[in-house]
Amino acid sequence: MVKTVVADETQLKSIEDSLFQSGSAPLSAQVGLVIGKVSATSDRGHVYALIPTPPTDGGDPACSLRSEGGGVGRDEKKKGGSKKPSNEVAQSVMIDADWVAEHARQVSRMLLGGINVVGIYIWAPEASFKATSTAIFSLVIKGVAQAVPWYDTQFDERLLIHISYAPRRWACRICNWTSGSLRPCDLKLSKVVASLQEFRCMCNFEIRLPIGKTSSPDHNLFKNVVSKGINNLSKKLQTAKALMDGNLVEDDASLSTEGPCNLELLLPFEIESNPEESSLEDVAGLVLFSGSVCASAYLGPRESVSQAISDLKGDIIASLRSRLNLMLDEAEGGEDLAGGDVQSDKSICQLNFHELKKGYQVSFPRRVMVPWTDGLYVCDYLQPSETFEDTKDRCKEMMSMEGTMDTSAILEIESQSKPTTVKSFWEVVSGADSPIQNHLKKRDSSANAQTNSRNSDGSNLLFIVAFFMLIIATIIASRKY
Repeated sequence: MVKTVVADETQLKSIEDSLFQSGSAPLSAQVGLVIGKVSATSDRGHVYALIPTPPTDGGDPACSLRSEGGGVGRDEKKKGGSKKPSNEVAQSVMIDADWVAEHARQVSRMLLGGINVVGIYIWAPEASFKATSTAIFSLVIKGVAQAVPWYDTQFDERLLIHISYAPRRWACRICNWTSGSLRPCDLKLSKVVASLQEFRCMCNFEIRLPIGKTSSPDHNLFKNVVSKGINNLSKKLQTAKALMDGNLVEDDASLSTEGPCNLELLLPFEIESNPEESSLEDVAGLVLFSGSVCASAYLGPRESVSQAISDLKGDIIASLRSRLNLMLDEAEGGEDLAGGDVQSDKSICQLNFHELKKGYQVSFPRRVMVPWTDGLYVCDYLQPSETFEDTKDRCKEMMSMEGTMDTSAILEIESQSKPTTVKSFWEVVSGADSPIQNHLKKRDSSANAQTNSRNSDGSNLLFIVAFFMLIIATIIASRKY
């Protein structure tokens, strides 16, 4: 249960100055996301930054004030009436909950391990905030929590920060989004971001997923097969150990070194066979899900290295899921990212591995790192046709990075490793040899020929030795007689 929230003083002062110097009308309002870290294992939460939610596609603000009660949802319209509101009635806060949740989903893709969307903030007068039903805020926070579920946790507390400009003050509340309850908590300012420690690791993985002959067609769709591969990797990571400088990291270890710390994750060996792999007669094909993910995570000064390892694991899985969702979103938007021998009228959303008869490969979007604030990085994912200018535009829109961003500072860490690929080949279909099978057969034939040649040479040598031994034995026997 979170009791105290420590926010970065520099970041909060910066957002406060920008709000008061924006020249907005006295009764304007704003909603945005709270970026930080809270957990069930600590009574202290942290806030690293506040990110304002941009206007909707139609140009409307995501948050505004109105006199006729609060409201939530993009489709809810203002009711007409001849009765004018009294000046004594405070205007309530109206929030586009769907748009805020979508903003949270987009921003969450860009955050690294140990940093999450932990709630929302409201910039509005004290009277307007009190005039708004707590159910409105709880519903918005619930939408955000459901849009960006955290890795391997069911923690149901999020933050609600109110920035009042009449009077000028800050307040923080803890929202339990499952019950809808709100309770106050202490808000303190400190140098939080500067104390974070960065951890990095490169995770290499290879998972084989059989395609059953009798399995449901839906199970063989691209989305479902790759999701299964990601879930299998997630299970592997739960028991993975970490090495630091060649030594096994203990669960309660602490770190005092400065600068980024590189870890190496040791994935466990496969010890259990999949029931679907029990018989080749039941397998129609095989999907090889493999690649490398460059993961990063940030650790607070009071946290152990085991927490950093957990955050790195979460970053790996979140990164893969984000790439998959991006590919599906692009395909639904009309852009076909599939390659290989696939019908041109089919997008990757309808790709069914059971229908393929040849080798097939799909590359996931590559991950790049973008400098954010005070030494922290965020990430972005580039499709094959995109450039750093696309990353720059997304960072400006989603992360409110208004300053001039130097694209030369973007780190293309996975350019050489091809982060995540999905290879499909049919190796057990009778009468349909794939190019991979032919290559393997040629390699085996060549190896067998070399082996036979070596065996033949060895046999000849043994025959010659045996022949000479027989001659020597005959000569010795004749001398005796």
